[in-house]
Amino acid sequence: MTRAASPTRILLVTGLSGAGKSTVLKTLEDLGWEAVDNLPLSLLNRLLATPLPAGADEPRSLALGLDSRTRGFDAEKIVGEIKRFARERHQAIETLYLDCQTHELLRRYSETRRRHPLAPDRPATDGIAEEREMMAPLKRWADHVIDTTDSDANGLRQQIRHRFGAGADAPTLGIQSFGFARGLPRNADLVFDMRFLRNPHWEPALRDLTGLDQAVRDHIATDPAYEDAVSRIEDLLLVLLPRYRAEGKAYVSVAFGCTGGRHRSVHVAHRVAARLRAAGFSPTLEHRDLATPPRDGIERSAETGLDATKADDGFQGD
Repeated sequence: MTRAASPTRILLVTGLSGAGKSTVLKTLEDLGWEAVDNLPLSLLNRLLATPLPAGADEPRSLALGLDSRTRGFDAEKIVGEIKRFARERHQAIETLYLDCQTHELLRRYSETRRRHPLAPDRPATDGIAEEREMMAPLKRWADHVIDTTDSDANGLRQQIRHRFGAGADAPTLGIQSFGFARGLPRNADLVFDMRFLRNPHWEPALRDLTGLDQAVRDHIATDPAYEDAVSRIEDLLLVLLPRYRAEGKAYVSVAFGCTGGRHRSVHVAHRVAARLRAAGFSPTLEHRDLATPPRDGIERSAETGLDATKADDGFQGD
């Protein structure tokens, strides 16, 4: 005997060509999802009506890969079709959009020696620009947006496991430290600037240490604003995180920044992660710029307003 049954979860995976859709679909398959790539949405009802084979378990979650190469692609029309489909079947369809900066897409196309699907006889930049415009409605409407510019395949797989793996009904919580000198984290939901705290970089005995060292932690803690400010941030997160869970948010990334990402942000991220663990959360902790060497020029520019390139030709510090 066979039967048809709706998937427990439907995820539309889309985005720019070269941003990682194939990696995402393969990872979801490894997690037990059924993955179908480039299926015209007109056939979705037929796919869902296909009976389960005899002896099959309950229906798996379904991932649908969709990009500009899909026959009859029209982003505005696709959004309308998904809304209609969800309304008629009383089943939500989530959308994951994979974004990537143009310079990184060009590097990937150059490495693989592939032509952009929308510009087979033109420069890849033309195809990327055209596709970015075509896909804009889907990006605006997406439930999840991941920028893969700074991610390799392993990093992207890890993000997908965190967001869509077993136990992903509760938000996956990521905490990271970073240095403003290298730019904001691309996928951060909440960013806290720790540059108001006393800077250990200017203490010769502390400069080569990090926020994981007790001497640095003690130095930061002597700042009069430290305890009150960090305690308030912790309390705020304890209010917000349950609300994110209630709203069904699958992934929350909290980032703490200082100038170079080696002292203040590292210590505060470490402390906040410990407080959240004690409150019953299970955050992952990453220190993005911990291994970068200290540079006086960046620290000086942060405190005097000078342009970093005028003060020193390096760009790392704190």
